[in-house]
Amino acid sequence: MFDFLKSPRRKVTLVLGGGSARGVAHVGVLKVLEREKIPIDMIVGTSMGAMIGAAYSVGMPISVMEDHAYKFVTKRLLDPTMPKMGLLAGDKLEANIKALVDDKQFEDCRIPLAIVTNDIETGEEVIFRKGNLTKVVRASCSWPGIFNPVRIDGRLLCDGGIKHSVPTKIARSLGADYIIAVDVGFCVRKGKVDNIFQMIVQSFQIMGEELNHYQSRDADSIIKVFLPNIDQAAFEKGREIVAHGIEAAEAAVGRIKKDLKI
Repeated sequence: MFDFLKSPRRKVTLVLGGGSARGVAHVGVLKVLEREKIPIDMIVGTSMGAMIGAAYSVGMPISVMEDHAYKFVTKRLLDPTMPKMGLLAGDKLEANIKALVDDKQFEDCRIPLAIVTNDIETGEEVIFRKGNLTKVVRASCSWPGIFNPVRIDGRLLCDGGIKHSVPTKIARSLGADYIIAVDVGFCVRKGKVDNIFQMIVQSFQIMGEELNHYQSRDADSIIKVFLPNIDQAAFEKGREIVAHGIEAAEAAVGRIKKDLKI
């Protein structure tokens, strides 16, 4: 009788942060949000969050995403190259991304999607909402020094997590009403560092942990996934990582439903 008095539902933007292997936890989070019928009106992702967000946006079923996560191993990313801008060429990374998004365009997404990258030559964030998903996601996943950067529209692009490891600020700038941010954290290890790969990875852990701390606070609801002693290269722990994502989402979903009045 009084339906006309009901307030319109708040539009939900899901923000998926970076984290490489730790970011596989996003699959578990999405599984719970879907099961609990939490509406998602837009996804903003960076790095691994861009990859998983893109796959979900184009309609890949959670069960298929889980299957990919459980079978994935680090060596599927390894294609060493003569170092110029990266230790790895990034072609295998691109092939794995293409398997998830089927070489589709942003315009094919069922859920509006924004992907965060960074222009390594200017320091500016570059936000994509159109174009080829595979190329843009590859750029957003390309850690400087590890993967070769990607040139798109004249810009040399790399991992969006350099500035926006949990891109809540970007979501707000795009008009987000209610933000659910997923923070998978970083794994800062204490111990001896004795090679260039360890040096680069540890630098990202330290930087990323600090960025996450400040950026996730801008969300209306934070799903913080605790992944003790699981580092960014631990893809072989996919089942454990997804399980932690499910656990974190289940702990937060009651609060989200209350906020959204659903």
